[in-house]
Amino acid sequence: MTILGIKTLIYGVEDVPVCTKFFEDFGLPLIESDAEQAVFVLPEGSSVIVRSIEDKRLPKCALEGPGVREVVWGVDTHESLGELISSLSTDRAVTIDDDGDAHFLSDCGLPMALSVFCKRHIVSSPDSLNAPGAVTRLNTHRKWRRRAHPKTIQHVVFAVKDFKKSFAFFRDRLKFRMSDYQRGFGIYSRAAGSNSHHNLFLIDAALPFPGLDGRPRFHHANYGVEDIDEIMTGANFMERKGWPKSHLGLGRHRIDSALFFYLPCPTGGEAEYGADGDFIDDAWVPREWTVPLFGYAHFVHNLPEWLREAPAWEFKYMDSNGQLPD
Repeated sequence: MTILGIKTLIYGVEDVPVCTKFFEDFGLPLIESDAEQAVFVLPEGSSVIVRSIEDKRLPKCALEGPGVREVVWGVDTHESLGELISSLSTDRAVTIDDDGDAHFLSDCGLPMALSVFCKRHIVSSPDSLNAPGAVTRLNTHRKWRRRAHPKTIQHVVFAVKDFKKSFAFFRDRLKFRMSDYQRGFGIYSRAAGSNSHHNLFLIDAALPFPGLDGRPRFHHANYGVEDIDEIMTGANFMERKGWPKSHLGLGRHRIDSALFFYLPCPTGGEAEYGADGDFIDDAWVPREWTVPLFGYAHFVHNLPEWLREAPAWEFKYMDSNGQLPD
């Protein structure tokens, strides 16, 4: 029963044409659009669907406000899909649509679906790096880019009321693995068939940060690009198109090592360009980031007030079984 990662993100938004234009400029390949929805398909075969928040096709759920209103997780085989449906059906309603996809709610009311996913292999060719005494790119300049073109959907983030209880459902029922635990903030987890550091981050909705108000909401989605050049080319392109600037600018997390660039998104929440994150497997030992802000950022361009004072350097390794501490 192997989930490979995110197959589809279905957004419920207040203005479909504006959100369609945003994702076009962001670099997602538009396949079809009309007054009711827009569909984008990325090179890996994953997709983004944008619908009105009033669209009756969106599932009823605990989430409030616009943003991702359903995550379709890609499953490796029809047999795996059948096993997962059988297991979930023991204690919750599971609706099977005409395509054979299974729709349900997590224990905390997050709308989810399962679908067989023929994920395509992605080929990237990031430029080699030069450093003093370590020349790996000789007589060759770096690629010149015009804009960003994300290849994958790397992860999705939701603010929830009880992130530990919410994670337990994904661990026990869908076989997600904990990657890291940010004490008091949230839990990073990955699907069993993925090597990305995390496909799902569940964050405490009551944290005193912008966009969090104690209620369950979509927070952001991460779209994978090749390298720092593609991130910043995309960011510049979005600014030239008149979209709001990032609050933080370019940064790198300590948790998962990834470069990030968050952009305010008319869908609700944010859309993130991401690159150079950690890839892991079952040999990875989860860490508890006992000083949460130490884990958040190795650096960030626009230093916010809440990172003005450098956090203490502290984390510890957890038990290999990934059980949460008290």
